[in-house]
Amino acid sequence: MTIFSLDETIVSTAVKAITHRDGEEPANDGARFDIAERFARATWSGLAEPGDVVAGTLVRALGAPAALGALLERHKNARILEALAEAGVETVSSTVLSQALDRWAPRLGSTAALNSMQSAARCGARLIVPSDAEWPTSLADLGEHEPLALWVRGRPAEFRRASHSVALVGARAATGYGEHVAMEMSAGLSDRGVGVVSGAAYGIDGMAHRAALASSGFTVAFLAGGVDRFYPSGHDALLTRIASVGAVVSEMPCGSPPTKWRFLQRNRLIAALSRATVVVEAGTRSGSLNTAAHAAAIGRPLGAVPGPVTSASSAGCHRLLREYNAECVTNSEEVIGLFLAVGEALPRRGDERGAASGTGGERGAEGAGEEVRGADGAARRSGETLRLMDALSNRSARRTEELAKRAGLGIDRTRAMLGVLQVAGDVIEVDLGWKKIEP
Repeated sequence: MTIFSLDETIVSTAVKAITHRDGEEPANDGARFDIAERFARATWSGLAEPGDVVAGTLVRALGAPAALGALLERHKNARILEALAEAGVETVSSTVLSQALDRWAPRLGSTAALNSMQSAARCGARLIVPSDAEWPTSLADLGEHEPLALWVRGRPAEFRRASHSVALVGARAATGYGEHVAMEMSAGLSDRGVGVVSGAAYGIDGMAHRAALASSGFTVAFLAGGVDRFYPSGHDALLTRIASVGAVVSEMPCGSPPTKWRFLQRNRLIAALSRATVVVEAGTRSGSLNTAAHAAAIGRPLGAVPGPVTSASSAGCHRLLREYNAECVTNSEEVIGLFLAVGEALPRRGDERGAASGTGGERGAEGAGEEVRGADGAARRSGETLRLMDALSNRSARRTEELAKRAGLGIDRTRAMLGVLQVAGDVIEVDLGWKKIEP
């Protein structure tokens, strides 16, 4: 017996190793594990880049196994479009589908998913899918940009508490003032039983996590790469502690490196998981403004901490207050006011019954589409260009096929984009492939 042309016993063993462990009840509340569904979603998490609308549409319309089967069996466009139409989906054109199939093809290896699942099992990570009790229902607010699966290191039962949380985000280059405010707010929220969500970066993020842990609170850290390799490496001890009492989460499979594009897309998860988002300190180009944009786009309350008018580190917060209708918050009680504004009741410390129901200086993006924008809405590099530039190196040459796989792009599309970047003076072709030219 086989599953997706792989030995069923091998696939089943790999899936069960990342679904429940140490005598826990199955994640589906006692229901039979759907091996094919979990294996397919694990595979899709590595095939498509975060926020891939076409991948999400296929999986939701056809089911993860059928959608993956269509790729592996090389179904023609017409057949896939016919299946989508039968499912009531007519928003995907033949051209868009062709482009998607091209960009997924370089990553369509039969053992890639198994390797990532085995890496997850070795580091104690779990695969969480929408049918699991631990899946945060608030992620549905992302609509077509909802993740297909989540990889979690931590305590699965505790992850349910993430629905009662606030995102505290800010710049890596934080001032003493910003870190002090983040510490006070995080500790105050933890004392009231409210979880703290952030991106584990240096500066504000790290302080928010540390203060929550010091107050015996619950905290979740979202990573832009796989949960098997903590990033930044300087926060390895912090993230290890978070995983022991809270959760470290990513939508990327183990073995995936963090990239600028993945940082931008990671921010939408921080915003969606939390009931409110607070930017503690941010410059004009801080990635935390991207998180704020995602929060505003899905209707989450948005708060910003004011700082000295002479401080460049608070310029982004002041702009949120001035132009984006952010609430001015100065302490944890005012942050809790944002939390209560969406009809949330404060959980009791240690009470899980009510819980069952950035950031890091990267450039901002509007939504999860292909065009990358700043907080001012000005277009910058497209998402495809950003991913390709992430895949390039200024030290070692890489061939087109490798760049396509790293960037999640079709080979023909990669060739065309490299030509454009070469004319622009951003890349150079050498004997062994392509290199990035640093400005």
